[in-house]
Amino acid sequence: MKKTTFALYFGNRGFFPETLIAGARREMQQRLNQLGYGTLLLDARATPHGAVESPADGAIYAAFLAAHRGQYDGVILCLPNFGDETGAISALRDAGVPILIQAYPDEHDKMGFQHRRDAFCGKFSVMDVFCQYGLPFTTFQPHTVHPAADIFAQHVHDFAAVCRVVNGMRRTIIGAIGARTTAFKTVRFDELTLQRLGITTEALDLSDVIQRTGRVKTTAPAYRAKATRLKGYTNWRGVPAKAFETLVKLGVVLDELMAEYKMDAMALRCWIELEQILKVSPCVLLSEINDRGIPAACELDVGNAVAMRALTLASGRPSTCLDWNNNYGDDPDKCILFHCGPVPQSLMTAKGQVIEHPMFAKALGAGCGFGCNVGRIAANPMTFASTKTQDGKLSFYLGEGAFTADPIADDFFGCAGVAQINKLQDKLQVIGQEGYRHHVGLTVGHVATAVNEAFTRYLGYTKTTI
Repeated sequence: MKKTTFALYFGNRGFFPETLIAGARREMQQRLNQLGYGTLLLDARATPHGAVESPADGAIYAAFLAAHRGQYDGVILCLPNFGDETGAISALRDAGVPILIQAYPDEHDKMGFQHRRDAFCGKFSVMDVFCQYGLPFTTFQPHTVHPAADIFAQHVHDFAAVCRVVNGMRRTIIGAIGARTTAFKTVRFDELTLQRLGITTEALDLSDVIQRTGRVKTTAPAYRAKATRLKGYTNWRGVPAKAFETLVKLGVVLDELMAEYKMDAMALRCWIELEQILKVSPCVLLSEINDRGIPAACELDVGNAVAMRALTLASGRPSTCLDWNNNYGDDPDKCILFHCGPVPQSLMTAKGQVIEHPMFAKALGAGCGFGCNVGRIAANPMTFASTKTQDGKLSFYLGEGAFTADPIADDFFGCAGVAQINKLQDKLQVIGQEGYRHHVGLTVGHVATAVNEAFTRYLGYTKTTI
């Protein structure tokens, strides 16, 4: 993931100590660089003190942003003192990226006229004018914070995740490979609603995938590279050579399609034609794609591919699509989340084992479903989300929890983990009553704050509170 870069804005008001500006420019840049982020600063000579105090200064800063378009992911609006709200709107109304408003705190023993900042109050003025103009912005608690504070680091990390989600979701391409399985009306979605929000769906026919798979040569460099990758990715003992060869070929085709259509995520019709015609189950291929940070949902669940894309952008880690699948004994706050094998190895306790999918072996006969990747999900904090399209809106729910180390029966096939989620029963009730899928997307780490901020404040998605 490329380094997130922030354009730094410094507000000033001449009635207050402008001597604080130089210190803020130095402190903010040093602190952000220390935290691993890039910075862009207006030349200190471009305006008085390199800050914005008037609409004229704001116009200079706006031109600075325009000249560097594409080089920054968000703007941090820093108030070393009260700041000027009219200059701020002039400077940032066309920024086109998320804006974090940060205000320096006053020190209780430095409240004389030469030292007092009043940024606590000035922050309200900037927020008020931004609201009047309909310009979205981000703030975190506490209301004022010094760049050297530990909590500031968390603010910046969360804001960087907001920027990644907003900028990524505004121009996302999701491949829908194959038609929706007839029985699975639960994964229906509205392409036009997604398109209005910047999410393009590229719909592809599964028959083309099957034909292309048959044309892949085992002598081709792409085949050899994919075979090497898959052999080292998981365990294949007991898998027939023909099934492995077919999975490699299918993996080559999926990679080609993702490259041709510049897909940021994909959803695949994973049954039942692939099992009937190619005699494989693509679970392990989705696992490997997910492990590369390219969200890949099964059962043509485009809605959860959208959620997975956002979760991956926020966390910088792979995501996966799982079923809300089983209760865990009598514990009301635990359940088993499962799927046949699309979980990325980096989220598992160890390498998986490819087996024949028992459901397809039963339905179609032996030898029709090799590709199920069996394993267990590692204990980690996690964030979960799902989206749906209805009545012209993209709605979502979002939450946090953890995968535990609680045991699951050895004969439980596929890849599963025990999830612990506070007030799970209440959440499940809302999820079901609001018509969300039996699937859920998730990633490692707690990033719900950033995803919620991006979805509701900048992207215009509708939140379902669970």
